[in-house]
This record gives sequence, C-alpha cells and structure tokens, in this order.
Amino acid sequence: MKIRIATRKSKLALFQAEYVANKIKQQNQEIEVELIPMSSEGDLTDKPLHQIGGKGLFIKTLESALLENTADIAVHSLKDVPAKLDQSFKIISVFKRASASDILLTKDGTSLKSMQKNSTIGTSSPRRRAQIKILRPDLNTCAVRGNIATRIKKLNEGDFDGLIVAKAAIERLNLSFVNSYELSYQEMLPSASQGYIGIECISSNENLIKVLNSINSKKDMVLAEAERNFVAQLNGSCLSPIAIYCREESGQILITAKVLSQNGDKQIFKEIISNFNTIDQDIKNLSGEFISNGADKLILS
Repeated sequence: MKIRIATRKSKLALFQAEYVANKIKQQNQEIEVELIPMSSEGDLTDKPLHQIGGKGLFIKTLESALLENTADIAVHSLKDVPAKLDQSFKIISVFKRASASDILLTKDGTSLKSMQKNSTIGTSSPRRRAQIKILRPDLNTCAVRGNIATRIKKLNEGDFDGLIVAKAAIERLNLSFVNSYELSYQEMLPSASQGYIGIECISSNENLIKVLNSINSKKDMVLAEAERNFVAQLNGSCLSPIAIYCREESGQILITAKVLSQNGDKQIFKEIISNFNTIDQDIKNLSGEFISNGADKLILS
C-alpha cells in the first residue's frame, strides 16, 4: 500500500508531513509513503488574508489533490482548517497536542504588559488582535504575512516591535528565540485546535480511514472536534475573533471559551467543566448560550 501526502511547501508544513509519514511507517512498515509538496493559492500572494478569503485558501489546493486522486491524504495545522468541511472530506486523525499557547517575540523579551505605549505588534489574526486590544488598548497592531522565518526577519528589521506566533510552530521548527514571552491563557486564549496536526482524507475511503484510525489519538480527537464544533455552531471562520481551549485535568475536561468583537471592545467569556461522555452536548449547550448572548453577531462587529 502507498499513501501520498499532500502538503504545502513551507518548512513547517513539510515538518508536519514528515511527522505524519513517520507515524504511518512506525505503525505499518509495509506502507510506502510519498510527500507531494504543493503551492496553494494563499502561498502565491502577500495580500492580507481577509482580502483573499481567509486560511481556507491554503487548504483548497490540497483538497483538490484528494479529489483528483493525485494525493491520498492532506496534512494540516488543524487550526487552519475551516470548522465546517465539505461532506466529501473528513479529519480522520490527530496526534497528541503540542503547546496550544501563543508567544510574543520581541528584541528584548518584554511581556505584553510591559511593552511601551504605542508599540506595534505584528499579527494577522483577528483573535489575537482583539485580545491585545482588551489587555493593551494603547498598543497598535499590523497585519503580517509569510512563513515563520519571514515574519521573524521582519521583526528583526524593525517592521514592528513585537510578533505573536503559535508556540507549537516555533517548537516544531526547533527555532531558538531568546527574547520571547509565553502568553498565559488568561492573556491570550488560543484558537480552536491550535497545536494539533490533523490528517484529512476523502470521507468515503474506508480502507484508508482504517489505516489512519490506527495512528489517531482518540482523546485528542474528541477535544479537537469539540473546539471545532464550537466555532462551527457560531458560523465562525479563521477571520473570526473566537477563542476556545478544551483540556483534560484530573479526569475532567475544562472548557474555556471567549468570543470578542473585531476591535476588542466587547467580549463574552465562560468556563465550564465537562467530561468525555457529555462533551458533545456540553459544547452544543455552550455555543447555544453564546449565541443567545449575541456571539454570532459580535464576531462581525
């Protein structure tokens, strides 16, 4: 059996694809694995994501390869995958979650609280931008595109005073950055499924799904899907200031959710305790409560 992996060409994407390839081969050494690096529409432009359709553009090219049978699976940073998938596709496997937190990179390692007034932070994420505005309304933000190395280069060249990125990306690329500050979850709640690598395939390919199920972390899949379902219920996207984090603690699941306005002047926040038996219904109830409080409209304001 041969499995062809569709992946973007960035160093992070290739690392994640190699990680998945190794997991597959560890489970079954008779399976041959081939990487199919691809350039997505989103990789071919420097325009801001909100002008080109969001992070879904990075996914569509890989999904097209699945439909055209030039690849069998696609590997993603799961936080970049739309919460609502076309019925032709399915997220079939995830792995143990890396850090879900965000980190602030600066030239001197300052915290967000200690940054000088009117400093500028580079981020293209509405979720990060809105939470920055709540904590430090006196700071500025600017959109930044490119891979991790490109963004760090822009920081070092003085394009902005600070840069916020996912800690998982820095760790996976084994980048050493002394001047960093890890934001607490109270300061910066992560996006849905941040820190997860996900495998997507055609939903009707039962033989392949059986193979991929063998490398799936079942508990992590429950948590990842719960976060994605919360976003889906709110009709959210990667351009929505929605943050949610589900983690297992002492046999229970602590769910922290936050929905903000685009400029960060309003927010809805709640924490609940759940478990693996009731989490689906608890997420449904939680999203319903957020909607009843106007969350689905707040993310558009």
